Amino acid sequence: MELKLARKELDAKPKIIKLEKIMESVQKEGQKIFYFDKENSHKDLVALVEHFEANDCSVYLREVKYGLGDDDYMYEVHIL
Repeated sequence: MELKLARKELDAKPKIIKLEKIMESVQKEGQKIFYFDKENSHKDLVALVEHFEANDCSVYLREVKYGLGDDDYMYEVHIL
């Protein structure tokens, strides 16, 4: 599974990260917060949450608004 990380600038393209890389990072640090771009489907993010919950991790998914527009949001995923 590939997911798009949140953009650092509005006109930049989002970078892609693979599930394996996310797993490595969580295993290395014990916990990690990721910010994902709004271009990711909610279905993919729910699949990510279910994957880590199946591996005995606690996962928190929420939508973060950073502006007044309806399209000004990103997803935050905190994996413990």
